[in-house]
This record gives sequence, structure tokens and C-alpha cells, in this order.
Amino acid sequence: MKLLLDEMYGVKLAQALRDQGIDAITVAELGMAGRSDVDVFAAATDAGYALLTENVSDFARICSEHVAAGRHHHGVLIALSSRFSRRPAGYGSIVAAVVGVAGDRFDDRLAYLAANASG
Repeated sequence: MKLLLDEMYGVKLAQALRDQGIDAITVAELGMAGRSDVDVFAAATDAGYALLTENVSDFARICSEHVAAGRHHHGVLIALSSRFSRRPAGYGSIVAAVVGVAGDRFDDRLAYLAANASG
């Protein structure tokens, strides 16, 4: 799985995902910090990445508009802040949830990650 982490996630989470075999990179690592959600989505789409974010409201709209226009994307994974902490103590839960779905295809979909009770 190739995964672009939205701006709220840091390099340490990307590294934790890479340690589990996920091809993960952050918006900051791409030099896109501060860019619009539309730009981030386009970068993910152009580079073949699914996107990990907690920003459901903006990305649900962007995904919908993108697909309605007949274009395709590699998926958006939503890690709701009510289920997952972006603090370092919460990285294990995010990593476990992503690893749990890494073999799935998310093309043209927005999917919510499920919190693992043991993570």
C-alpha cells in the first residue's frame, strides 16, 4: 500500500508505517506543508497514493466531486480523531488499523478506519 499522510500527521508516524511495510510519506516530506486539501488530494492521486486523514468533511466533498467528474483516485482513509489519537502514544492504533486494511483496494472510495481494541 502507498499512503500519503495528511498534514496533521508527522514523520514518526510515517516511519512507524514504513517499519510495517507500508510505503508511507507525509505531506511535509513532499514539501507541501500548508497547501490546500485539493492540492494534497491531487498530489496523492498523481503519485498513486491513498490518503490518510482525519479531515472527513473536506475530503468527502473532494472525493465526491472528483469521482462525479469521471476521474479516479486511490482512496482516502479516515482516522477519526474520536477513535485515533495523533499523539505518539496513539501511533500503534493507527498503524494497526492501516496494516489491517493494507491488502484492500480503496480506489475511488472513502473508508473509515476501525479502531482495534488491543491497539
